[in-house]
Amino acid sequence: MLIKTSSDIPSSQITSESIYFNRRTFIKGSALTIGALTPKLSMAEQATTVALDYKPAAKEQESGFYTDEPLTPLDDVINYSNFYEFGTDKSDPARYADNMTTDPWSIKIEGEVDKPGEYHLEDILAKVDLEERIYRLRCVEAWSMVVPWVGFSLADLLKQFNPTSKAKYVQFETLHRPKEMRGQQSRFSTIDWPYQEGLRIDEAMHPLTIMAVGLYGKTLPNANGAPIRLVVPWKYGFKSIKSIVKIRLLEKQPTTTWQTLAPHEYGFYANVNPDVDHPRWSQKSERRLPTTFFSPNRMLTTPFNGYAEQVASLYTGMDLSKYY
Repeated sequence: MLIKTSSDIPSSQITSESIYFNRRTFIKGSALTIGALTPKLSMAEQATTVALDYKPAAKEQESGFYTDEPLTPLDDVINYSNFYEFGTDKSDPARYADNMTTDPWSIKIEGEVDKPGEYHLEDILAKVDLEERIYRLRCVEAWSMVVPWVGFSLADLLKQFNPTSKAKYVQFETLHRPKEMRGQQSRFSTIDWPYQEGLRIDEAMHPLTIMAVGLYGKTLPNANGAPIRLVVPWKYGFKSIKSIVKIRLLEKQPTTTWQTLAPHEYGFYANVNPDVDHPRWSQKSERRLPTTFFSPNRMLTTPFNGYAEQVASLYTGMDLSKYY
């Protein structure tokens, strides 16, 4: 069976595939090396990054699931990343994340649900269909990417556990394993590990909000939050928490890591808003990767990262300069 890929991904940016890997094989990894994704990938990442069976992106741009903007090269997506569990330099995740073990992997579901418990990732994936979403990603640091994710709706995951009527918010937690995540060992880190993020329940259930398990048709590299991460395209990138091991459904708004560290700089909502500057820099424009000093590839930032048509109604009547 041929692996399905989007016809809009240039062949120079992906590796062609002719072998189907089922979901259990995806979780367990593969002993086969299916071509070289990029020379900067570690051997460990190349050995465990395999092709996925998924539905290609639907091209109806009004849904928000697809954009025809040029894709950010895979090399930049992997090697330019914020994942402070491995260090504060953009290249640290690609350099050190192969030390993180992702097999086996499970997610604890807690709080206001009828079916709390610890669920193996392969069992979760057996109940969902993977599809491609080509989303813009806007970092609070004023750089951006366009990434072809492979994943499934967060709403489909939460519905598996029957949230109660008291579930008003969703909190997420990243893996805490200092022996494998060197950034968590640092004496200079100001982060109180593990990393935590949160959404309002209607944001979590919105069709644009996905749990990603791959990009560019391949399983998610460790550097980008393997084996499963959140992607919320209308919010700044730090909201899209990586390597998730715990999900809590709560009645009250949860604490989040960056909001706790610097509440005057990072709010709970973190919606992309060019009219509300970061205290230390403007948010009116962004650098779209790839970029260089002589070719900054700068463009204007749009409200909700270009997804206003799909999500602005979630915030009707809210002062988005107050609830930033």
